[in-house]
Amino acid sequence: MEHIPYNKPEKLKEFSNNRKQDFTLLFKKLKAKKPKNLDDVFHELHDEAFDQFDCLTCANCCSTISPMITEKDVERLAKHMRMKAVDFIAQYLYIDEDKDYVFQQTPCPFLMSDNYCMVYEDRPKACREYPHTDRKRMYQILDLTHKNCRVCPVVFCITEELVKKF
Repeated sequence: MEHIPYNKPEKLKEFSNNRKQDFTLLFKKLKAKKPKNLDDVFHELHDEAFDQFDCLTCANCCSTISPMITEKDVERLAKHMRMKAVDFIAQYLYIDEDKDYVFQQTPCPFLMSDNYCMVYEDRPKACREYPHTDRKRMYQILDLTHKNCRVCPVVFCITEELVKKF
């Protein structure tokens, strides 16, 4: 896998737009075919990419998108912030069009200037699992993975490799 130089959100969107047709075709093909080894291929590429990439050099995810926040996340984050859950919700969250809690703002209110997370040990589940390229049954989240090509350089590079393999 090539070195991952796409750590600026606007640059990554440009690269992703240039590959849009190929990526769209790939994800259509994967959804239709559901290759049996898809998880294995994703996991291998995920490990390879993260051996080369440090998320602290990027933070595109924290800077540009808001994770879905579960009730458990609210409880954990409110406790971390020494707040009541209701006050945490009022200060930091809103309900989006999908009826999910998300942060009121981007970048994330807990992203520090050095790209570290102020609440890292208690961060939301969606943040813990991002970019979701090492989970089981990847075919279930191919649309999300396609979308994340525009946000995460690792997902972009994994998708580049997937185009070659499939």
